[in-house]
Amino acid sequence: MNLRQQLDADMKTAMKSRDSLRLETIRGVRGAIRNKEIDAGGELDDETILRVIRTLVKQRSDSIEQYQAAGRSELAEKESAEKGVLEEYLPAGPDPAEIERVVVEVIAETGAAGPRDMGKVMKPSLDRLGPAADGKLVSQTVKRLLADG
Repeated sequence: MNLRQQLDADMKTAMKSRDSLRLETIRGVRGAIRNKEIDAGGELDDETILRVIRTLVKQRSDSIEQYQAAGRSELAEKESAEKGVLEEYLPAGPDPAEIERVVVEVIAETGAAGPRDMGKVMKPSLDRLGPAADGKLVSQTVKRLLADG
């Protein structure tokens, strides 16, 4: 079953179980996929659908931070719940220890010495960690290790 079929099946299940949060979130994903298909002029493959979902997860993360900063905890909780639903469709990313191991390897290979070399380290690190890696976590790890070194 491909990702599109999984979303359709999960949407039907959410309708039957009257899970409004899951239903609303999946409908939003399907709408974003449809918009991307219109832009692309054809049907999207699973990898592109995953990129759309990753974008939606990132948007939810940004919204959560903004809502918390503004003291709107009820909206932050809703966004967090939606983010949880979206993350179910993403493959598990590497854990922080794996990210640190790869970043240390790349720093050693590239000879990066300070924060100015961040660009030299980020791209190869993200390439090795794969598309499931959290870019923000990788960036934080690179910054921390380059600042220490």
